[in-house]
Amino acid sequence: MSDLPAPGEPIIEVKGLRKVFGSQVVLDGLNLDILRGETLVVMGGSGCGKSTFLRMLIGSFPPTEGTITLLGHQIDQLDEEGLNEVRRKFGILFQSGALFQSMTLAQNVALPLEEHTDLDPTIIDIQVKIKLELVGLREHADKLPAQISGGMKKRAGLARALALDPAILFYDEPSAGLDPVTSAEIDQLIVDLTRKLGVTSVVVTHEMDSAFTIADRMVMLDKGRVLRIGTRDEFDELRHLSDKDAGSLDEKDQLIRQFLRGDPVGPITRRREETNYAEDLLQTADPLITASPAVEATRRKAR
Repeated sequence: MSDLPAPGEPIIEVKGLRKVFGSQVVLDGLNLDILRGETLVVMGGSGCGKSTFLRMLIGSFPPTEGTITLLGHQIDQLDEEGLNEVRRKFGILFQSGALFQSMTLAQNVALPLEEHTDLDPTIIDIQVKIKLELVGLREHADKLPAQISGGMKKRAGLARALALDPAILFYDEPSAGLDPVTSAEIDQLIVDLTRKLGVTSVVVTHEMDSAFTIADRMVMLDKGRVLRIGTRDEFDELRHLSDKDAGSLDEKDQLIRQFLRGDPVGPITRRREETNYAEDLLQTADPLITASPAVEATRRKAR
């Protein structure tokens, strides 16, 4: 792909990103580079802005201020045709899988190829088999979504996200709603695909076991701001810091440590006790932000 940067160079650049809905500031001055070939995990508590951030990366929400440059294109400056051209270069794994229930797995994976390429049906069929094989579902190609498990639906959704050989994959809570073993299988699949295909992966999650399995780097958001960006090892060191050593941390690092460890007492819980908990949790009364997943299928909603 001619517009790809060199490995290790920014493939997505976020500068001064701010998003306001009415009087509610959801994102407040984010600056972040996402590097080609890495897996970046975006994490934070409910209402921190990570879902809105993901929607903005895929062009669903325009910035109030700031810029997002993806694959060399400042996406907020593109018209619908230009934005759709960029969207063909990334894939999305929706939280639910978002498969079309009346279509087989093969038909679901074939759909992007049928809509966005002029490939011969025979070539599309070969491509579908390759993508389903990558996620371990080739022998289930003729099944309907209702005939497979939740974990298989996630894998099928990933196969569809890979259909157009994207440079970037966005994952919305990939292990949500799965049992621990299936969740671990999805994590390993993400790691394997990143290594085999060289794609850049951006994963929104609050599942810490998953985050520390798949991440190269991690970013922690809180109330619409970046608290910390660092490698997995840097966050892991903070997570395993002893209580004695943690006593010398500043409030920000103590908050991050509590989130990473899931401790019941710390800055996060103290803040909830000092403020209106519902307001702090939800951040806004706007149902678009509080009641919907990070990203949604654009054609029809999966049931």
